[in-house]
Order: sequence, then C-alpha cells, then structure tokens
Amino acid sequence: RDGGNMHKLIANGGCAVGVLGVILTVAAGIWRVSGHFHLAGFETITLFVGGMGLMLIGCFAKLHLLSSSRT
Repeated sequence: RDGGNMHKLIANGGCAVGVLGVILTVAAGIWRVSGHFHLAGFETITLFVGGMGLMLIGCFAKLHLLSSSRT
C-alpha cells in the first residue's frame, strides 16, 4: 500500500502523544488535588490543559488515519 510507513508513523506517534497526554493530565490532576499549585515550574492547570491538548492531537492523528483509509 502506498504510504504504509507514514501511516505507521502517524499511528505510533498518535498513540505515543496520547499516552503522554494521559500521563501529564493524571500527574497534574493528582498534584493539584494534593494541594500543590506548581509542578516543575509550571502551574498545574497549565500542565493539565497541555495534557488534554496532547490527547486531542493523538485523537486527531487516529481520526486522520481512519478517514484516509476510507478513500
């Protein structure tokens, strides 16, 4: 199939970015619930939103693969 390596890269990259987003979101959430406002020099809400953004990028990568496989 044409572009097979690129599809694998997008699939694996999307999964990696999504997992990183989940880890970042969970870490920021736990840190914030425990009463801390900063983690690694950033506000926890900033890290939480960044983690959600990473998960969104991972979802868009998967959606791109699903939509391109139908054409």
